[in-house]
This record gives sequence, C-alpha cells and structure tokens, in this order.
Amino acid sequence: MPRFLALRAISLLSASLLLTFGATACGPGKDDAGRTESAPSAAAGLPASLTSQKLNWQPCQAPSTAQGGGAAPGKLPDGTAWECANLKAPLDYAKPVGDTIDLAMIRAKAKGDGKRIGSLVFNFGGPGASGVATLPGYPQARALHSQYDLVSFDPRGVGDSAGVTCLSDKELDQQRGETHDLAGTAEQNKQTAAACAKKSGKVLPHVGTESAARDMDLMRQVLGDAKLHYFGISYGTKLGGVYAHLFPKHVGRTVLDAVVDPTQDAVQEPLGQAKGFQLALDNYLAHCVKTPGTCPYRSPEDGRRRIAQLLAKTGKQPLLTKSGRKLTKEQTVIGIAATLYSKEAWPALSVSLSDAEQGSGDNLLKLADGYLSRDDKGHYSNTESASTAINCADTKRRATAKEVQARLPEFRKASPVFGELTATGLLGCTGWPVTGKADTPEVSAPGAAPIVVIGNAGDPATPVAGARKMAEKLGKGVGKLLTVKGEGHGTYGVNLCATKAANGHLLDGKVPADGTVCS
Repeated sequence: MPRFLALRAISLLSASLLLTFGATACGPGKDDAGRTESAPSAAAGLPASLTSQKLNWQPCQAPSTAQGGGAAPGKLPDGTAWECANLKAPLDYAKPVGDTIDLAMIRAKAKGDGKRIGSLVFNFGGPGASGVATLPGYPQARALHSQYDLVSFDPRGVGDSAGVTCLSDKELDQQRGETHDLAGTAEQNKQTAAACAKKSGKVLPHVGTESAARDMDLMRQVLGDAKLHYFGISYGTKLGGVYAHLFPKHVGRTVLDAVVDPTQDAVQEPLGQAKGFQLALDNYLAHCVKTPGTCPYRSPEDGRRRIAQLLAKTGKQPLLTKSGRKLTKEQTVIGIAATLYSKEAWPALSVSLSDAEQGSGDNLLKLADGYLSRDDKGHYSNTESASTAINCADTKRRATAKEVQARLPEFRKASPVFGELTATGLLGCTGWPVTGKADTPEVSAPGAAPIVVIGNAGDPATPVAGARKMAEKLGKGVGKLLTVKGEGHGTYGVNLCATKAANGHLLDGKVPADGTVCS
C-alpha cells in the first residue's frame, strides 16, 4: 500500500474466500540514464500508420504470468467469444514517429438488437491491473454487452503491454519475508529501482497516466468511435479524469466508480487511505460483535486490542505456515486490508484473525499473496512493479527515511493498524531512476459531456471525499456526483441503486441528478 487493489485481485480473493471459508502538462524530468524525460505533447500529431492501423483480432490465449495467469477466457453466456489484439502506440508521444510499443487489448463484440452504441472501454485500477485478464471475469459488464463492444487493455507498463519487470519470483519472496527499519526499506527500494532500470529502463519514462490517457484516445480512433465511452474503477477514475482534461470534446458516456481524489498529493493520498482502512476495520468490528458464534471478539475495543497484540507478536516473531514461508507483520496488515475491500470477505477475516491468534499464519498469508498478485505456484504478476513505475512517473516526490520518520506519528494517529505501513509506502519511489511529474493530476474538463462520479461511504481505499473532489474538479455541469451509503471498494454490481444509475447513463444517456444518494 498505497495502491488501489485491482478488481481482478478482489474477485480472485472473493472466490478463494468463498471456497475456503464459506463466506457469503508538466515540465521535463530525467530518465534512468540522466536524459530529459519527454512530456507527451498535446500538439504532436500521430501518423496515419498508427491512427489508421487495423487490429488483428484473434481468439484469446490464456493470460500470461505477467497478466496474472489462469485459463483462457470462455465465451459469454450468449455465445460471444473474447478476441485479443495488439495496438501499436508511440513509446514517447513527444516523438510520435519514433519507437512504438504494443498494447494488449481484449474485446467481446456487441450482440444485441442492433442498437450498438460503440465500444465501452474499461480500466480496473491498480495502477497495474491487466484489463485483458480482468474483463472476462467481470460479470457486471454483461448487462452492457447488448449495446457495446466490451473492451479493455493492459495499460503501458502493465501485463503484456511492455510490462515493467524488476525482480524474480524468488527475489520477491525473499523481499516479502524480510523486515527492515525505514533506512533498510529505503535501501531495499533503491536496489529494486536499480533492477527495474536494468530490465525496463527504456519504458520507465513513458508509463505515466498522461501517456496512458493518450493511448486511450488512439484506441478510440482505431476502434472507429467518435467518442470514448469509458468505465473507470479505482485508479481508472484518475485515468478517466486525465483523459477528460486532455480530450474534453471526445468524452462519451463515462462512469467513474471508487474515485481517486485528484487534489491529494503523494503524502495526503496514503494518509487518506490509512484513515479509510481504519474506518473499514472499525466498521467490521462493530458488525462482527453483533454476530455471536462467528466473531472472535467480545467488543470492538477487545478486537482493536487483540489485533494490536497480534501485530506486535508478528513484528517480533513471524508466524509459521504450512508452506514453510512465514507471516510477517507487514503481511499480516496486508492480509487484513485485503478483506476490507468487500463486506463479503468479513467472515473470512474473522476466521483468519482467530487462526493467527492460535499461531497459524496460513490464511492471512494467503490473503496477502492475493493482494500482492502471487499465485499458489509462487509466480507473481507484474502488478506491483507496474504500480510502482506508474506511481513514480506521476509524482516528483522522493521521500527519505528521515522525512518518513517525522511523519510516522501523524500516520499512526490516523490508523493504529495501517498507519505505519502506509507511511512506509512513502519510500516507494526512493532511488527511482526517472523524475516524475506534478503530484496532483489535472482533471478539469470544460465542455466535456456529463461524467457520473460514484463514491461509497465505507470505501477503504478511495474514501468518498475523493468522489466529491473529482466531481468538483471536473467542472460545473460535467461531474455528476452520486454517493452510496455502503461498505467496500466500488459499487457497480453491488449496490442496486448505483448500478441502475450507471446503466441508465451508459445505455440510455440518462444522467442522474447531481448529489443523488443511494442507501
């Protein structure tokens, strides 16, 4: 943390838990070689070889390890097959006739009554989530298939789109099992950054959100759409906001769900997440004690005390697991956090915490592995590497161990459980070989079509205040705020009211009234 857990990771965690527990424009910077990092140019025209390219759609193969692995996608219930292709895009938008990269894409062509609207492009967040691997396992999208080609992609640096690589699986396991003070963590991050530069140095200066937004406009043109119809979730809302700013006249029917706050910088964002996860944990404890027989705690206060004891215990002596790997304090916190993205996972959290108190770290380690995109064979996707690369391309901030040490009290006050880990995350770009851009994205989009912005009151990763700020910053008449009084990260397909509003906008062009509240 702080990153926004990809929807595919959430779905995989949910499935695992159900089976296991029966739970229901900026100045230039420098790249890895000290060169000047090129800011994508709004004025740079793209050659016809890119804008008029024909995509070679073929039956999709199984996702690669970098995308998260798994089986090849099956057909939709109506018999529509998934197709995959590669889109060529400039490596550097400031040099549009220079080197290119391939962006992995997936689609299911619309199959309805002939009222096709166009393509609906999904981004599932992260940053670092493979859209190619995620979209087929996102059944909520099927309600939109009658009028849209369902489309997603691996953003640049992610999965099979010039995916960033840094450490081997063995090195990642070793790193996850180690415990360091802040200075040690900073040094470890420097070593990781050097490995990223060695293996992926050419692409690192060009994986920022602005370049990904330009990729989406190229995608729009190649798909033959006059407007970009878009569904962004979590980090995908930031990407959608940046796109709207760059291309306001190209904005089609757009929904942003689980919204990133565009006004928060690289310190405020993780601090907000610490508060959000603490709120979600407190909500879990309040609910837990009302379900006697399944809750390991007598009261919320008892729960907070015993969780603190568990963290102190794993901080001194990691718990053993059947795999031979050990559950560290950091992995314990990540395992807890993973269950707070969905209320459906709360019973699994009760079981996992109870088992950990009895000395077994298996369940919490499994949850942490899911969050960190490690499969049961010990293979990691490139989600974490891509997430770091994209986040570090999007911020100039490079914190030191001394600076983080000074901020620890503020973070621990925000969250006794998650504060320390989120503060340590401030060191994530230490030693990064590319100078990033301004901390906060520009999302103002005067003249854009209305954008539906949905926030959930109990969202741990993207607190509801972010939705309010996004709607405000998109501009008057553009951002249409809808808030949900619920728990979890994201509302589409979970809350009936919000889902109907989103579908009404995407399918019928009906814009919900600004300020709508769903209970």
